[in-house]
Amino acid sequence: MKVFLTFRIFLCILILKETCPQHFRENVTVTDLYLISENIVPMKRVLDRGPYFDTSATKNVTSLVGITGHLNCRIKNLGNKTVSWIRHRDLHLLTVSESTYTSDQRFTSIYNKQTGDWSLQIKFPQLRDSGIYECQVSTTPPVGYTMVFSVVEPITSILGGPEIYIDLGSTVNLTCVIKHLPDPPISVQWNHNNQEINYDSPRGGVSVITEKGDITTSYLLIQRASIADSGQYTCLPSNANSKSVNVHILKGDHPAAVQKSHLLVSELLSLCFLQICLNLST
Repeated sequence: MKVFLTFRIFLCILILKETCPQHFRENVTVTDLYLISENIVPMKRVLDRGPYFDTSATKNVTSLVGITGHLNCRIKNLGNKTVSWIRHRDLHLLTVSESTYTSDQRFTSIYNKQTGDWSLQIKFPQLRDSGIYECQVSTTPPVGYTMVFSVVEPITSILGGPEIYIDLGSTVNLTCVIKHLPDPPISVQWNHNNQEINYDSPRGGVSVITEKGDITTSYLLIQRASIADSGQYTCLPSNANSKSVNVHILKGDHPAAVQKSHLLVSELLSLCFLQICLNLST
């Protein structure tokens, strides 16, 4: 097939050469004509390739709960073929071309004429929308490009919670970690027993350090902890859920919770010792 096509192109160029002006015929050699034909054949093969996907597009898309997500599919040489979006979890046909084929109107197919991109738009995504989606072209057989859509929600946590025990006179260090945010919080507020902490109070020794980024971390430092510093502490990011812990300042004996843990360890050691004695006696 390639030899036949090359011969036809070569013959056409020879005819074209004979019909061109004298200066063109003098400057173009047979070798030049052959090189031209060798370059045209691969171009013809690309044009005959049919639809194919631009795999440089990301296959993993993450969106926050409630924030519209887009899965982008770029197709070359689409021609007169149609594009569909399919959800792998239940093999549900979501869209065909720019029409929605599901009763869930949160799913919409958007075509960008400038770039040739087909995007699946998912409004108000929920955690259950996470999974594999496929951009499919109506060739015979159909060809598809799968993408992973992950829906996450902001998480606020305080390390060591929900109950934290601190020795009297030592430094309290509460660490609040905020993850899965579209943007770092503008501010992170700390409350003590539902009252905003005043870092300039006469008590002194209370400070906060906040490091913002993909993961935002806020450190509340309370020096020379006293009994009055006991209570509930709450971390309140400006764009995420709050998180609380109970801080117990220890004076003298440990609280019952700690005592119970010590009793549990003692019981486990006693059981191990008993098992060893039984093994030695048999």
